[in-house]
Amino acid sequence: MQSPDSAREMLQIAADAAASKGGDDLLALDVSEPLPLVDVFLLVTGNSERNVAAIADEVEDRLIESGHKRVRREGRAEARWVLLDFGDLIVHVFHAEERVYYGLERLWKDCPVIPLDVAEPAAEG
Repeated sequence: MQSPDSAREMLQIAADAAASKGGDDLLALDVSEPLPLVDVFLLVTGNSERNVAAIADEVEDRLIESGHKRVRREGRAEARWVLLDFGDLIVHVFHAEERVYYGLERLWKDCPVIPLDVAEPAAEG
């Protein structure tokens, strides 16, 4: 397993990438206590299938460019819930309806929230 600092670095890269593609309602959870092989979940909402796919692609591209290895990707074809597994960080990019339906926040409510410092994308004009 990588160091917690590495997981936090990956989290920041993923959060910035998600925000740059219009990801909403970003929530990072420290799941290291109940899940010994994972440190962090990042939950992100997209507003359409196209947006979910774009967010997931950007997160994946930036993490890979930063030298991190993707272990697994699921759900890209449907783009309703895309799971990106980078070992210590798992990114869940949801369509809004799926995020409410599956309610991962409720399932992991006892896990500490990790504060995120995400820059808002620059306004186009």
